Amino acid sequence: MIALLLVPLVLPFALPPLARRVVDRVRPDAALWVLTSASVALAVGVVACLGVLLIPVALSVPVIAGLAHLIKPLEAGPTTLVMTVSVFASGALAVTCINAVRRTQSEVRRLRAAHVDVAGLPDAGGLCVVDDARPNAYALPGGRHSPSRVVVTTGMLRALTADEREVLLAHERAHLAARHHLFLAAAQLAGWCHPALAAVAPQVSFAAERAADEAAALAAGDRTLTATAVGHAALATTRTRTVLPSIAPSAVTGPVPARVKALLAHAPARRLAPVLLAFAVLIGLAGGSALAGAASVHRGVEIAQGELPRP
Repeated sequence: MIALLLVPLVLPFALPPLARRVVDRVRPDAALWVLTSASVALAVGVVACLGVLLIPVALSVPVIAGLAHLIKPLEAGPTTLVMTVSVFASGALAVTCINAVRRTQSEVRRLRAAHVDVAGLPDAGGLCVVDDARPNAYALPGGRHSPSRVVVTTGMLRALTADEREVLLAHERAHLAARHHLFLAAAQLAGWCHPALAAVAPQVSFAAERAADEAAALAAGDRTLTATAVGHAALATTRTRTVLPSIAPSAVTGPVPARVKALLAHAPARRLAPVLLAFAVLIGLAGGSALAGAASVHRGVEIAQGELPRP
């Protein structure tokens, strides 16, 4: 049982190197879906396995054992090993939950503060121009009472040519149209569940930026102009970086040189089938191990309840 439930906790370490290959070889919008889905699936497996692993130590408490109607001790393997792993799993799950709650609250505060900063400003077709000499531009996702907006400062508008400004706005609008903030939020939440998945979140962000770059290039009809606009916007923003919520993507986010290189390379996208197969195997192993381990624990509980004979 213990070995089966440890597999989903180890498999996420295989995702970061796969993620780096995916963003280099697969079309950005497809890479975004694949990486986010894999991160979320593995994170669910991690949390589920930690939850199952804490059952032995929980059922060792007489009150909880009584509530579970146990009439015999739960046997899930060597007692010392099982209890040690169960204690560590309980601590890891508690830390994960506390960390996720705190970071979510921090992100919500940042998002609200960003909306407060632009509240009351004129909104022309979803575009909000802030009178600020510091160059900045980002896609601000909306909420229940606040609409989604593309926010750009006057400093950024002055730093770019007219054609580059159109590319920048097309890039930010692409973020909002494709709801990239949902992918970023999901990847970040998954990263709070496992350290290896935290290393995948930057790759998800990069894929989102690349997808918006490609949408902007398609709208402009000029990949070189798009690359130039991204580079100029990044150079203008490096000295005046503003703290924003992680789910508010910006044209200057991520490794800009790699994005510019990709725009200029005109490299054809590789086939997606091998990538999907590799991720399906990875997720299948995690899911299968988690289900088998959970079934083993469930059987052990039924035996401890006297509903099944001991093997």
